[in-house]
Amino acid sequence: MTRNIGSTEKIVRVILGITILAFGLLYNSWLGLIGLIPIITASISYCPLWSLFGISTSKKSEPGNY
Repeated sequence: MTRNIGSTEKIVRVILGITILAFGLLYNSWLGLIGLIPIITASISYCPLWSLFGISTSKKSEPGNY
């Protein structure tokens, strides 16, 4: 699994995920669990959707890129 998420995108995904989770808690909605998706993809530095479309925001010089 080649990493396809860069450092800046990781930060954006974590912030977005936390925001979605917070709104889910605020409105007592289980839909807030959707916020886990960007958090998980950021933590493993891999997005299956980006891979499907051939998109990569990761630089070749970042650690863990092969």
